[in-house]
Amino acid sequence: MAALGWLTPRRRSATARSVLAGEASAEAARKSSQDTVTQDVSDQEPDFPVLGDDKAAAFFDLDNTVMQGAALFHFGRGLYKRKFFETRDLAKFAWQQAWFRLAGVEDPEHMQDARDSALSIVKGHRVSELMSIGEEIYDEYMAERIWPGTRALAQAHLDAGQKVWLVTAAPVEIATVIARRLGLTGALGTVAESVDGVYTGKLVGEPLHGPAKAEAVRALATAEGLDLSRCAAYSDSHNDIPMLSLVGHPYAINPDTKLRKHARAQDWRLRDYRTARKAAKVGLPAAAGVGAVAGGTAAAIALHRRRR
Repeated sequence: MAALGWLTPRRRSATARSVLAGEASAEAARKSSQDTVTQDVSDQEPDFPVLGDDKAAAFFDLDNTVMQGAALFHFGRGLYKRKFFETRDLAKFAWQQAWFRLAGVEDPEHMQDARDSALSIVKGHRVSELMSIGEEIYDEYMAERIWPGTRALAQAHLDAGQKVWLVTAAPVEIATVIARRLGLTGALGTVAESVDGVYTGKLVGEPLHGPAKAEAVRALATAEGLDLSRCAAYSDSHNDIPMLSLVGHPYAINPDTKLRKHARAQDWRLRDYRTARKAAKVGLPAAAGVGAVAGGTAAAIALHRRRR
């Protein structure tokens, strides 16, 4: 860990928690990915985006980048259906999700409230139980909310022989389920403490949000022997500017206002899959904007090749 002596005690503590959260998430991600069966693409002819560069990888934010809405809220709906908590708690989840979808950005206070609620709900439950339930919830609420255009970008990295990781504030167990179902390498997520396979209701470090995401990516890159200047990162939120700034190929996907402004100032690439109108502003065909699978895939690959 870098020397932190010049910081105030409060800033030192916050930075240390970010580093701890990032390192814990990276360790959990590497462990989970060892159990994931992935396709051997070493003998394929990669054509996008870095032509077989084994020092490169891609890091994707989850909420509103890969998937419409917030994974944690959809997970909460699934837990309510299974009687994990009461109606008044569901109303809170519903309100937070409605706010998120209307605003299209992350609000730290809303997200912190949701995480606190989730921690209290899962306390005392087994990790294996939540993983199994997560598989069901993905099919019920999440699968239909994956952005085809973003998934095409992730698949392009996989087809090039690169590893692809989700990086999210959602619990690492849920993030790992989503990554597996999308055929990705693994996931970096918030690590909830467990003892003997049972959740304690506490976090390891802090939620994987903002600077903590950058620390997680940095830790994973070191462990995997990656060159971050040759890696790509994708996000919708200005909260992820630290992560995006860490790599050589940052992308703003469905960006919020602050990220769009920053991306344009830094000449970062933009993709918007939310509506045809917004897609037209950044030069995307309408097919990708409205989310047609074939159109989104073709547009993503074609646009990247033209801009290489």
